[in-house]
Amino acid sequence: MALGRTGAGAAVRARLALGLALASILSGPPAAACPTKCTCSAASVDCHGLGLRAVPRGIPRNAERLDLDRNNITRITKMDFAGLKNLRVLHLEDNQVSIIERGAFQDLKQLERLRLNKNKLQVLPELLFQSTPKLTRLDLSENQIQGIPRKAFRGVTGVKNLQLDNNHISCIEDGAFRALRDLEILTLNNNNISRILVTSFNHMPKIRTLRLHSNHLYCDCHLAWLSDWLRQRRTIGQFTLCMAPVHLRGFSVADVQKKEYVCPGPHSEAPACNANSLSCPSACSCSNNIVDCRGKGLTEIPANLPEGIVEIRLEQNSIKSIPAGAFTQYKKLKRIDISKNQISDIAPDAFQGLKSLTSLVLYGNKITEIPKGLFDGLVSLQLLLLNANKINCLRVNTFQDLQNLNLLSLYDNKLQTISKGLFVPLQSIQTLHLAQNPFVCDCHLKWLADYLQDNPIETSGARCSSPRRLANKRISQIKSKKFRCSGSEDYRNRFSSECFMDLVCPEKCRCEGTIVDCSNQKLARIPSHLPEYTTDLRLNDNDISVLEATGIFKKLPNLRKINLSNNRIKEVREGAFDGAAGVQELMLTGNQLETMHGRMFRGLSSLKTLMLRSNLISCVSNDTFAGLSSVRLLSLYDNRITTITPGAFTTLVSLSTINLLSNPFNCNCHMAWLGRWLRKRRIVSGNPRCQKPFFLKEIPIQDVAIQDFTCDGNEESSCQLSPRCPEQCTCVETVVRCSNRGLHALPKGMPKDVTELYLEGNHLTAVPKELSAFRQLTLIDLSNNSISMLTNHTFSNMSHLSTLILSYNRLRCIPVHAFNGLRSLRVLTLHGNDISSVPEGSFNDLTSLSHLALGTNPLHCDCSLRWLSEWVKAGYKEPGIARCSSPESMADRLLLTTPTHRFQCKGPVDINIVAKCNACLSSPCKNNGTCSQDPVEQYRCTCPYSYKGKDCTVPINTCVQNPCEHGGTCHLSENLRDGFSCSCPLGFEGQRCEINPDDCEDNDCENSATCVDGINNYACLCPPNYTGELCDEVIDYCVPEMNLCQHEAKCISLDKGFRCECVPGYSGKLCETNNDDCVAHKCRHGAQCVDEVNGYTCICPQGFSGLFCEHPPPMVLLQTSPCDQYECQNGAQCIVVQQEPTCRCPPGFAGPRCEKLITVNFVGKDSYVELASAKVRPQANISLQVATDKDNGILLYKGDNDPLALELYQGHVRLVYDSLSSPPTTVYSVETVNDGQFHSVELVMLNQTLNLVVDKGAPKSLGKLQKQPAVGSNSPLYLGGIPTSTGLSALRQGADRPLGGFHGCIHEVRINNELQDFKALPPQSLGVSPGCKSCTVCRHGLCRSVEKDSVVCECHPGWTGPLCDQEARDPCLGHSCRHGTCMATGDSYVCKCAEGYGGALCDQKNDSASACSAFKCHHGQCHISDRGEPYCLCQPGFSGHHCEQENPCMGEIVREAIRRQKDYASCATASKVPIMECRGGCGSQCCQPIRSKRRKYVFQCTDGSSFVEEVERHLECGCRACS
Repeated sequence: MALGRTGAGAAVRARLALGLALASILSGPPAAACPTKCTCSAASVDCHGLGLRAVPRGIPRNAERLDLDRNNITRITKMDFAGLKNLRVLHLEDNQVSIIERGAFQDLKQLERLRLNKNKLQVLPELLFQSTPKLTRLDLSENQIQGIPRKAFRGVTGVKNLQLDNNHISCIEDGAFRALRDLEILTLNNNNISRILVTSFNHMPKIRTLRLHSNHLYCDCHLAWLSDWLRQRRTIGQFTLCMAPVHLRGFSVADVQKKEYVCPGPHSEAPACNANSLSCPSACSCSNNIVDCRGKGLTEIPANLPEGIVEIRLEQNSIKSIPAGAFTQYKKLKRIDISKNQISDIAPDAFQGLKSLTSLVLYGNKITEIPKGLFDGLVSLQLLLLNANKINCLRVNTFQDLQNLNLLSLYDNKLQTISKGLFVPLQSIQTLHLAQNPFVCDCHLKWLADYLQDNPIETSGARCSSPRRLANKRISQIKSKKFRCSGSEDYRNRFSSECFMDLVCPEKCRCEGTIVDCSNQKLARIPSHLPEYTTDLRLNDNDISVLEATGIFKKLPNLRKINLSNNRIKEVREGAFDGAAGVQELMLTGNQLETMHGRMFRGLSSLKTLMLRSNLISCVSNDTFAGLSSVRLLSLYDNRITTITPGAFTTLVSLSTINLLSNPFNCNCHMAWLGRWLRKRRIVSGNPRCQKPFFLKEIPIQDVAIQDFTCDGNEESSCQLSPRCPEQCTCVETVVRCSNRGLHALPKGMPKDVTELYLEGNHLTAVPKELSAFRQLTLIDLSNNSISMLTNHTFSNMSHLSTLILSYNRLRCIPVHAFNGLRSLRVLTLHGNDISSVPEGSFNDLTSLSHLALGTNPLHCDCSLRWLSEWVKAGYKEPGIARCSSPESMADRLLLTTPTHRFQCKGPVDINIVAKCNACLSSPCKNNGTCSQDPVEQYRCTCPYSYKGKDCTVPINTCVQNPCEHGGTCHLSENLRDGFSCSCPLGFEGQRCEINPDDCEDNDCENSATCVDGINNYACLCPPNYTGELCDEVIDYCVPEMNLCQHEAKCISLDKGFRCECVPGYSGKLCETNNDDCVAHKCRHGAQCVDEVNGYTCICPQGFSGLFCEHPPPMVLLQTSPCDQYECQNGAQCIVVQQEPTCRCPPGFAGPRCEKLITVNFVGKDSYVELASAKVRPQANISLQVATDKDNGILLYKGDNDPLALELYQGHVRLVYDSLSSPPTTVYSVETVNDGQFHSVELVMLNQTLNLVVDKGAPKSLGKLQKQPAVGSNSPLYLGGIPTSTGLSALRQGADRPLGGFHGCIHEVRINNELQDFKALPPQSLGVSPGCKSCTVCRHGLCRSVEKDSVVCECHPGWTGPLCDQEARDPCLGHSCRHGTCMATGDSYVCKCAEGYGGALCDQKNDSASACSAFKCHHGQCHISDRGEPYCLCQPGFSGHHCEQENPCMGEIVREAIRRQKDYASCATASKVPIMECRGGCGSQCCQPIRSKRRKYVFQCTDGSSFVEEVERHLECGCRACS
């Protein structure tokens, strides 16, 4: 019978429980981990005699004894015994060990006994046992050890038994046994020892057994000490015999007389030995310091090589790796050949220290990557062959030390790119082979083309592999401009110099720059392979429902933004954001989140913006935002939040904005805290409002009085845990029963830890997908539903499921992978369905199945079901109920008992049987409809145009007329009024795709460019002087390829174009016109004028001469000239032009008669020009032209209560307006004017504004002033400087305000368009000369005005003379100041005395105490001057000779920042504010402010915020009663 009832389920559970109990009793406590094939008991691990080739993995960490003897282990590595800190006994005898890596025993701190006898050790590494201080017994006998190095036993001072017998020892280095002070037993017998140094046994006071027999002892003078030593210890060293010289052979060393131990020669010394230079690998040949191991079938680098070798040949072997330090100890190596092996792994320090190596041959291997630093230090290397490998990347510093390399071969590898700078260190390179590599010739390989063109050393003909346009072309012959990158390719290859090639853009995604856009692609999960360069990940508008903890964000260190909006996210698993420490913005808007917990945001430590709008969140608890200390903006808009737990936002210490609007807040007692919190924190919140209770509806929470937040005793917080049982079900512990409830879907609120779930007797049509989330399930009962089909991997997550009941459903088909993953399943019930076939392999994962119910199914028992018959017979899993229904010959036969050979295929199978697993085989879709399988409806038809319905049998004609415009696709839709919908192409929208939206509404065109709308794009129409896709590039007309200026004119770039500065003789916008200098020529007497560049020549008529043919021939009467009655002023020359007199003005003068001086040159240090104030009106326009090569100076100054200055500052023109009632206002020109050329400067004062215009450019305005500048008062207007007597007192000075005069020319000064005449200058205007000729008289000094038209030289230090051309002598050389400092004064000096001394030479001592005793200071202190005279230094507020006068009350303006404290932040005004401080005496009253005003200032705070506050500022001080 079918197990589809509750009683049956209980019986199954009881049987399973009994089985588990029996298993538990029989098995006992769980065993500790033990290596495969080994036996573990307590702390002992026995792996002996198992034929192991390596030390097994998984040895328990608590092991104290380890037996590995009688195996085939060949090598002991550093990791074999790592972590075995409790090991005391280690047996490795009787193996094939030939190599022990240094550090192999470093963790064995407790090791006491070690057996390594009967192995193949040839070399004993130094310091091998230094980390085993408790070692007492060490057996190294029966190996092939050839020498004992000096540090072999360093660190094992506690060894008592050391066995070295039956080796090949011929050398024991001096001090080899020095550390063995506790040694009692030493066996050295059966070796090749011929000599033993006198100090060998000196440090063994406890030695009681020494075996030296069966060696080759040479009994000469160097062994005499051993004879004495053995005679004193008769019980040890027995049978130690001499083997040479011949006359002593066979004698006991102890019995030979001392006189017989002789050496040939008077000064014979004992030959020293080197333990490391004795070995040669058995498979190799060694001669002349060359080791030849070619073609010997070696699988690893030999470890026992002579120390002095210069060459080793290892080619044509089967070596797969080069370990760390493989050649380091062979310092004299010059050539290494490891070609034609199987090498794929090389340790970074494999060649470390080989400074003499000149040739390294590695070709013909399987190397894919060169480790970092592999070739470092190989300074002598000349030949490096890396060809015929699989190298796909080279770090930029791979060859950094190979300055002497001559030949480098990288031929036939997998290199796609080479980093710029790779070959820079190769200063001696002569030949380079790069061919047969799949080079991608993009922008990253442009440098290589340039390099190979400049250095033709590549002789193999390297060619491009891609892109297609460059394929098969030689790199050295391609123009560099053809190497281009596109899209995100630049980011993928950005770190190729570090051998990092980023991942390609994921399928269905778009990558632009560092933005990866996977939006609107119907993705169900985050793509698993994302480029590491990603900073902005867009996953919005997909079908993601669960954020799994896959660790994807650990691979994205540059990620800053994640957009997961508008998905179906219901759950965020703990750890989903692990690794996202750099993410600052997370968008989860428009999902289905119902609950939140603090662990779901773990890893987002830098998050600043968190958007949770439009979800289904009902509760915010006090752990929801734990760890989000950096969040500034939090949006919970449009959720279902009714209650927020106190302290929910406590961890959000950086929060400045929170959106809580559109939530149904229940303002009961649980919400009282929130109103106080909002009022206290003053965070921008949008004023969330109560929705319950009714009398508080729509009232802002922060405005509700504390006593109105009440509870009636029955209200619960929405943050309380939801019921652990669905409403339609009953739950007992972890068992949930939802039977016979009429359910169409899995009820919500199912406990996560449910183990048994009963859903029988409902209306389910498919196995609920949500079941995969309940991984603890052991039983599921889905019987008596309407489930018609299973899908592959339906139960793959249910690894604990033991019982699955699907009886009495409508199942027609079992997919082959439907039951994958159910390895714990023991009972499967498919009874009472409509199953005809079960595909072979369906039960492959059901390894634990013991009961299968298939009865009451119409099984079709042909050859395709033979496997099932064999399967149930093999394990008797089917109880003999299932019967065949067809074919006719098999009808009513039992599946279990029918012989398998009767399951045969004869003829075609009924289509109704075949269609059960593929309903489309019966062609249900009519009218050319497309059929696809459906897990619920069995099949689904996609109908052609004009048809609809389940089987495409209902005709429609809506889309026949093609109603969609602009190429839109028409889709039939019964739910819409018109019966169709349009899918529009990009760039169009609307019901019929009739609208082309204006793409210019949000355009990025810059610099006032005109946006032109297109289809799904737009174009920017640039104004003059701009170019680029967005008009963001300024056209530089002065670059050589665009320069239009002709005839060597200078091109000057301007903001709006350019201008040409013509050389003399040319004019025109482009200097294209050669000026006709004959227009105003001076040729006289009918001479012919011939034009030249910047001049002309007069061809005189016969008899006339002179430059202008002005000299008549002799004897000709002079004619009367029009200039005779024409007077030119200021030394101008009169010339005749077209029979009219004309004045040629000297430099600086203009006018018909040169009567006006319009250009002046400021040559003196303190030169200036003063203009009368009557010439300036309140609304004025002042223009002038200036030429200078200096950086700083005063161009114009008007001194009033509100001074105005036009200055030259660092080459720019600066306009300063300083009103004492507000901070100084300054504006600078963009243009520089200190290039020695004339530049126009214009100052416009109109309607309380000041504007500065330089070179006709864009105006620079000071903005709206508080009042019109008072430039119309009686104060004078200064040009080029100011009188030193004024000191510029009215204009506040600063470190950046130069007070020096102007040096250069000022031309055409116009005030209100009236040209100023400098000829009538006041007498104060000194150091100003006409024209524009600089003062060059003073060789080492500055010109200083003394009269109207003359200057004197003010010399630089060290120079003297009228023209500062004589080197001055320092008057302080050889001075006579005794107790003071010499101060130069012109040609002489004075002495500045030290305190307590006086006199002309500071040679008189003053008594300061007596001098001050008679000199009283009322409000100050007495001091002695340099001359020895007393004076008073007064306190603030006092003055007078004796500080007896109290200063009157007055205000002193100081400029400083005003400070405020706001919460934990310190705030200050953005700029310094003028503050008046009242100081001075008022008798019995106090000096206080009597007039003030209030003004708003902007305060900037240390936490990044700012605010505006009104501050009271004092304007006037006076005496008032003290308060």
